[in-house]
Amino acid sequence: MGDDSTAWGHRDGPPRARRRVTRERVIALIVVMALVCAAFVYGLRWLESAITFHPVRTNSSDPSALPRGAESVWFATADGMRLHGWFFAGETKPVAATIIYFHGNGGNISNVGWVGERFASRGFSVLLFDYRGYGESSGEVGTESGLFADGDAALAYVVNQRGVSPDRIVLYGQSLGSAVAADLASRRNCGAVILESGLSSASEMAGTSLPWLPRWLHFLARNRFESARKLASVRSPILITHGDPDPVIPTARPGPQPK
Repeated sequence: MGDDSTAWGHRDGPPRARRRVTRERVIALIVVMALVCAAFVYGLRWLESAITFHPVRTNSSDPSALPRGAESVWFATADGMRLHGWFFAGETKPVAATIIYFHGNGGNISNVGWVGERFASRGFSVLLFDYRGYGESSGEVGTESGLFADGDAALAYVVNQRGVSPDRIVLYGQSLGSAVAADLASRRNCGAVILESGLSSASEMAGTSLPWLPRWLHFLARNRFESARKLASVRSPILITHGDPDPVIPTARPGPQPK
């Protein structure tokens, strides 16, 4: 009997040692799972940022680079970013309205200088500006809160520095810029809102850009861009326009649509 007990103890070890080994394995498994989850979230957010933002830096304040009728301007955000823009004064008097143009997720204002020229020739004053991390604006892009702070700063510049009444301001957002315009209009007074090729939310866009990602994991994303929900709080006239088909932002939710 004694020999059997000794053999059993030699083979499996005492119960306390077995419990310690099991506990260490459980702890190791928990640590590994936590690291895998953290890596997944980090990777998902990196992919989100890579898909969402495509800034291009440039020296667009060079006088030779200014579009016809443009004035290079600078203004600051509440959190200390210095943003660069072009201001076009309306070419006919009285000025019909002042348009703040929020460009899309790629490039910078050098890609949309023609927008300012065209509206200015039709009697509108226009502010084109670059978000943080774009063009000559300082900082790094990456969060919707930063974009929304940039929108606030652009509106404050037009009201305070250009002396334009809010009810004479049109917020014009294109693509990603539509999310900035919608957010700003939901919180501030303005004369009108134009949304061109906009997205209803980041989650809906993820359904198109990342169809393999289960919808219940969309909450892990850093940005929400809940434009459709925010439009319910806008009290100004809204014009929504969207080309069909749009290869980047679809006009309908992915998947089967109701008949």
